[in-house]
Parts: sequence; C-alpha cells; structure tokens
Amino acid sequence: MSELATPVATWRDYLEMCKPRVVALMLLCTVVGMCLATQAMVPLDLMFNTALGVGLVAGSAAVVNHLADATIDARMARTSNRPVATGRIGVREGLVFSAVTGIAGFILLYEAVNPLTAWLNFASWVGYGLIYTLFLKRATPQNIVIGGLFGAAPPLFGWTAVTNSVDPGGLLLVLIIFAWTPPHFWALALDRKEEYASVDIPMLPVTHGDAFTRLHILLYTIILVVVTVLPWLIQMAGFIYLTGALLLGAGFLYWAIVLIRNRNPRAPIET
Repeated sequence: MSELATPVATWRDYLEMCKPRVVALMLLCTVVGMCLATQAMVPLDLMFNTALGVGLVAGSAAVVNHLADATIDARMARTSNRPVATGRIGVREGLVFSAVTGIAGFILLYEAVNPLTAWLNFASWVGYGLIYTLFLKRATPQNIVIGGLFGAAPPLFGWTAVTNSVDPGGLLLVLIIFAWTPPHFWALALDRKEEYASVDIPMLPVTHGDAFTRLHILLYTIILVVVTVLPWLIQMAGFIYLTGALLLGAGFLYWAIVLIRNRNPRAPIET
C-alpha cells in the first residue's frame, strides 16, 4: 500500500509566508516617508538598513498571520494553497522562522537605524500579528478600520529613521494610508463576501450588506481625497504633489461612484 507523500517546503514557501507583494508596498511607503522627512539626500546605507529591517519585521508578522489563519485559509479558494494551510510548513517551523526574521529585523533597526524606529516596528508587529490577526479580524466588522492603523505605519518608520522623532508630517503620512485602507479592502471583501461568510469572518459586506459597504467605500474615499490635500496645505509638499493627489483622488472618487451605481457582482474587483 502506497503512502501519501508528505508535502515538502521550498524557499518559495517561506517567501510566500512573508507576503512579499504586501511587504514591497510597505517598503515603498517607508522609502517615501524617508524622502519626505528631509530635503537632503537620504544616505543609501540608512535607506538600505531601514528597508531591510522593516521588511524582516513585516515578513515576521505576515508569517504569524499565516499560522493563525491556517484553518481559515484551507477553507477559502483564494488561500487554500498557502504553505501552512496545505501542511508544507508546520507550525513549529513557521514560529521559528517568524521569530528569527522578526528578531533580526528589530536588532538591525535598533543598531543601524535608531531605537525609536525599532520599537515602532515592534508595536506594529504586535498590532498586526497579534491584536488584528488573533482578535480583531474575527471580532468586529470594523477589523479593517482599526487594524488598518498598524498597516499604515510604514511611512512613519521611514520618517523616524531619518529624523529620530515622531512629527506631525510623519503622522499625516500615516493618516493618508489609514484612510486608503478601508475602501481598498472593502472592495475586495465585496467580491469575496461568500468566502468570508463561510469561515465566519465578519467583514462589512457580510454583516451589513453590499449597499452599506459601497456607501462607506465612497465616504472613506472622500475622506482620503481631503486628507491627501493636507500635505500641500501645510507646505509639506508642492504643486506637483497637489496635482498628482487631485488626479488620483478624482480617479478614486470616480470608481467609488461607479461601485455604488453598478450592481454587477464583478464591479468591486473590476474597480
């Protein structure tokens, strides 16, 4: 009698657990925060060490998310082939990998950047890896709103890496990402409402319906447009930034309105 082969993990599985696309976006926001924090050229070694440290800590938190959501992931078509959900990577291996990457990132930030940036990253790790993943995600339809604060922090990491202080400019960058997060993820949740309902995740479309969610996507998009103008109003950015922000804001508003008017089930993912 032949036995089923045990799934074997590869380096790609470990990379997938770190959610590289999400981390890449976080690193882009981190670098933008660094560049906006100073008018001088940011030293390349500081930029490299900051990006690497933030990436390691963020990847570590993503691994915790994979481990905590393994049973849920296995029941959803979009996530059923994830390394932990399929058994290619076990809980122990995942915990060790998360610990090693997280500690390495924290030490790098603490020693090569500054302690403030290291501790802010640790706070974000706790917020996303523990508070959001283990509690908020399953507890409230406002999970994305509250949890989005932890995911909005990368621009502040870049800011503090350069200034070694938490300033209004850095917090404003966090506010922009924070305002962008709910409409983005609610649009995705509209498209995957049945999957979330099947695993008892109280996403807004599941608990309050499509029309309520579409309206709140529009409301948060309006907030986003207003917030993105603030850097120009406080003279943190110039006319070129304002032009880009207004054009992007107009695009976001257009698609939010399209989403309200278009009842096509595919409209959320198309927008």
